[in-house]
Parts: sequence; structure tokens; C-alpha cells
Amino acid sequence: MSQQQATAPVPERLPLDEHAAASVLAYAADQRAKVDALASVLEDIAANGYPAPETGVLWETARDAHLARLADGQPRVA
Repeated sequence: MSQQQATAPVPERLPLDEHAAASVLAYAADQRAKVDALASVLEDIAANGYPAPETGVLWETARDAHLARLADGQPRVA
């Protein structure tokens, strides 16, 4: 988060109910975990270089596996 002070005055805020606040906190934690995972991958690349292409997974293979997981027969809401 930015350490700079806001230059414009902040208007009054409306408080969230308990459930909404818990949902926002859970979403923030989920996003933070995703960003932390990305940061760790980037740090590894910076420290050790790119992985060798023969050790990776082709994006088509990863895509097809992900689509197969999505289409596993479970009903979904559109």
C-alpha cells in the first residue's frame, strides 16, 4: 500500500456490516495470496534465470487440462 498521505480530503465512509466486511477481508487475503505467489515466481526468475523450455509445460497442454477440469460434468451457473 502507498505510504503517501491523501492530498484531497476523504469523505465520510459508510461502515460495512459484519458479513460484508468479512467478505472483503477474505477477498483481500485471496488477492494477496495470488500476488505473493506471482512475486515468488518473479523473484525465482530474477535469482536463477528462466527455466529451461524442455522442463516446462506447453501452454496448449496447460490450457487443455484446465478446460477439462472446468468441463468435468459438474453443473455450473452461467
